[in-house]
Amino acid sequence: MNSTRANHDPVREWVIKDTNSEISLNTSYPRIIETILISRGIINEEVIEAFLEPALKSLGDPFALPQMSTAVDRILEAIDKKENIVVYGDYDVDGVTSLTLMKKVLGAYDNVAITFMPHRIDDGYGLSISALKHCIDKHRPSLIVAVDCGTTSIKEIDWLNESGIDSVILDHHEPLSEGLPKANAVVNPKISESEFPKNYQYLCSVGIVFKLAHALLKLRPLAHFDLRDYLDIVALGTVADLVPLIDENRILVKKGLKIMARTKNTGLAALTEISNIRPPFSAMDIGFRLGPRINAAGRMDTANKALELLLCEDPSSAKEIANIIEENNKARQLVESQTTLEAIEILEGAANGEYDFGAVIGKRGWHPGVVGIVASRLSKKIHRPVFIVAVDEKGNGKGSGRSIEGISLVDFIESNQGVLENGGGHDMAAGITLKEESLKLLNDNLQTFVSSQINNSLLVPKIELDCRCELNELNVELLDHYRKLEPFGFDNPEPVLVCSNVKPTSEPRILKEKHLRMTLRKGKYTCDAIYFGGAEYPIPNPPWDVAFSILRNDFRGRVSIQMNVKAIRSSNNSA
Repeated sequence: MNSTRANHDPVREWVIKDTNSEISLNTSYPRIIETILISRGIINEEVIEAFLEPALKSLGDPFALPQMSTAVDRILEAIDKKENIVVYGDYDVDGVTSLTLMKKVLGAYDNVAITFMPHRIDDGYGLSISALKHCIDKHRPSLIVAVDCGTTSIKEIDWLNESGIDSVILDHHEPLSEGLPKANAVVNPKISESEFPKNYQYLCSVGIVFKLAHALLKLRPLAHFDLRDYLDIVALGTVADLVPLIDENRILVKKGLKIMARTKNTGLAALTEISNIRPPFSAMDIGFRLGPRINAAGRMDTANKALELLLCEDPSSAKEIANIIEENNKARQLVESQTTLEAIEILEGAANGEYDFGAVIGKRGWHPGVVGIVASRLSKKIHRPVFIVAVDEKGNGKGSGRSIEGISLVDFIESNQGVLENGGGHDMAAGITLKEESLKLLNDNLQTFVSSQINNSLLVPKIELDCRCELNELNVELLDHYRKLEPFGFDNPEPVLVCSNVKPTSEPRILKEKHLRMTLRKGKYTCDAIYFGGAEYPIPNPPWDVAFSILRNDFRGRVSIQMNVKAIRSSNNSA
């Protein structure tokens, strides 16, 4: 085997969760499925059933969300009085899907709501007075419903109040320590977590819009409107926003993926076609195919095209818009690739100690639309928090950060308010604005912050393994049960299995100079395997321990399991 490649397998520590487990579930499911459930703490019979067979009837009361009653009352008043309503939203997938669903719901009540999105580069994220002025001058609303933004917009809501315009906020971002904006209602489960059901705290904004729609329909039912038909839109925004796929989010996404297979949304159907995905849809299809394409519209041009697509009802027009979005996505990929290479060069050329505990990297000429993607790639590469900042010709920087478990970007931003112009988001992903001259100081502060927050062992990349298995257990019957574990995502990651002492039947084939295809054998049993990116890493001499997830391979009507290899190590080094 070739072991001379320059790169190193980023996985340094294997952690097997099921070692010495004494729990037995006594179900009819295969041993692998039971072991995965045990490794995730799903051991109660009722909990197992709710997890594997989630039902819409398990969704909680929407009025349990904070200020929901007030929000519903104000929106119904606007509907009854035929007020001019503007739905103001962010330009990412959660924002676009929130806008789509809110407009559809209001339209069902005969209110032709106007949608408005700020421009990523011209207006920045969320509510801004400049964007609000533009919105008001153009649309003259009496009520603004802000989705996926607004929780931290204290001065902006004060300005709206002074202008005589009411506001309802539907958001899931963390509030500021100084309090909430004085909107008519702020529906956000994060504003007082101890008082509201835990499963609501995981909702993204499109999930909150769904809960609002449910609340409206409970008070004022509509015979011609079935909210279940829009679960595909809810699933799209939920998966793409990287919120935990547990509790209510799991129900919404699992049911939404089934609706997506027979979607009534003309634009979404066009997008799935151009993305070359087919039913049954998975969360991975959203995360890696659909979500990036919708985001590309806002990153490279304007997210209005993505919104226009999801609201489009004409198939030919939808196809045209989908083609435009596809071209935007191709442009995004090129810009992203170049920016990533340049950022890696900066990392590799840094002085000792400069980026030991994370990185704040900025450069003039970088496109602000791709900084989040690049930050995500670099954070995974170095297993540290990373901020990537695009600096304009005036020295103003717009950046995006991604973190690792244990390091809160919200806390870091709070501790650097004197350095930053603005900032906010989630623990694992956040946005910032700052002056070019503050980049070094912010990077220095990040080194201090991370080193004081975390021990060195947590900075070592790990691969968590759910279950040991044998090749003879990898069969079609397992596939049927395995799908019940989906959807996979944050807090319900795709299971990773490990099979020990396997050997390749022949030298692995290199595909596209990056990937490895092979057939693995143990005893009389074999299984096909693909190792994406594996050609970049040194491969030890067999026998191997192979860490992998399960892929369904459907070739010419024959269904089989394929191993999606995550890492390979020598069986001689096994713990």
